[in-house]
Amino acid sequence: MSRSLADWLSYLEQLHPTAIDMGLERVRVVADRLGLTRPAPKVITVTGTNGKGSTCTFLAALLSGQGLRVGVYSSPHLLRYNERVRIAGEQAGDDQLCVAFEAVEQARGEVSLTYFEMGTLAAFWLFERAQLDAAVLEVGLGGRLDAVNLVDADVAVITNVGLDHAEWLGTTRDSVATEKAGIMRTGRPVVCGDLQPPLPLLQRARQLGAPLSLRGRDYDLAVTDQGWDWRGIDAQGETLELHGLSQPSLPLENAALALQAFALLGLPWQERSIRQALSAARLLGRIDRRSLCWRGRELALLMDVGHNPHAAQYLAGQLTERPVTGRRLAVFGLLADKDLEGVIEPLLPLISHWAVAPLPTGRSRSVADLRTALLEHGAAVSEHADVCAALEAQCERALPGDEIVLFGSFYTVSEALDWLNRR
Repeated sequence: MSRSLADWLSYLEQLHPTAIDMGLERVRVVADRLGLTRPAPKVITVTGTNGKGSTCTFLAALLSGQGLRVGVYSSPHLLRYNERVRIAGEQAGDDQLCVAFEAVEQARGEVSLTYFEMGTLAAFWLFERAQLDAAVLEVGLGGRLDAVNLVDADVAVITNVGLDHAEWLGTTRDSVATEKAGIMRTGRPVVCGDLQPPLPLLQRARQLGAPLSLRGRDYDLAVTDQGWDWRGIDAQGETLELHGLSQPSLPLENAALALQAFALLGLPWQERSIRQALSAARLLGRIDRRSLCWRGRELALLMDVGHNPHAAQYLAGQLTERPVTGRRLAVFGLLADKDLEGVIEPLLPLISHWAVAPLPTGRSRSVADLRTALLEHGAAVSEHADVCAALEAQCERALPGDEIVLFGSFYTVSEALDWLNRR
């Protein structure tokens, strides 16, 4: 009897002794058996501590705006696994994914693969059969040893370098940068959005003769009264400029980064389609503003998957730029391996009340930990059984002019989206 997608995903979770097993040897063996070579004629690989998802979204929009058929592989998902594999703007169907998983399962034989490795090979298998013009691949963890790094990209993109996943990537920016620099290839262009790129990243680009475009040197952005301006360079090093761009819904620095990567692909520079693509780019759960009706009252909700200090600082900046007439009420949950102090610190002055809750995973930080950390800073806190209960409590508390800010993890946003859909 054939497996459903839910059956496959359950099976994949049990397949390997550990959820993460860094290294390309096993996954390369299976890729060779499947005859996988290249998911598309043009490939962009994206890594970084924050902003990978929005950078991939901008890139896909820019490429699609040229009339290209584009595949996007990203992780994690918020509501359905299908979100991870998108072909020509559509999520892969259950049947497509099941067929791809079956192909990988048949090919792997005695080779043990993780959930992510199986998913990556399945995505590549589908992409090779979809007759794509371009593929945008988001690295799952690190870069050098991530399954996505099987592919030699035409352009490598490093959004920024911060501290996260310390048990795998190390506890310094230099160690993280070394792992992320692993997606570079000899002679192929690299774009880095970090304003202070660590030395190992610069050294690796030099060693490989990989032309490196840096923000503030080779490309940059400026906010103006008319919107924002961008300047960068094309593959020949010629200057490109765009003026009076409209403000996108996703982070501006990731729009600028994606533009520079796009400029290096040697595709036609069609200003009108570029402008349209940037302004139309949307991504579920990233600075995601919604309004909901609660007991006859219209409430404002902002959801963001931000779960580390860099993302929290960005979120704080967004809140500061758009003040509300009332208060801000937080719904907050965090994984145990995240920097709790670093995440709450930028937001403490902006939040009037915190509703904290555990996440639906064994990796969740305890509510007691969240509450203690916030109380030490003099914050008003309430504890709740789960994210949905915390959100409902803040809906009850909210007055006209207030905004509910829900953040801290993909799990937090996923629970809230599920709650909104049920309503």
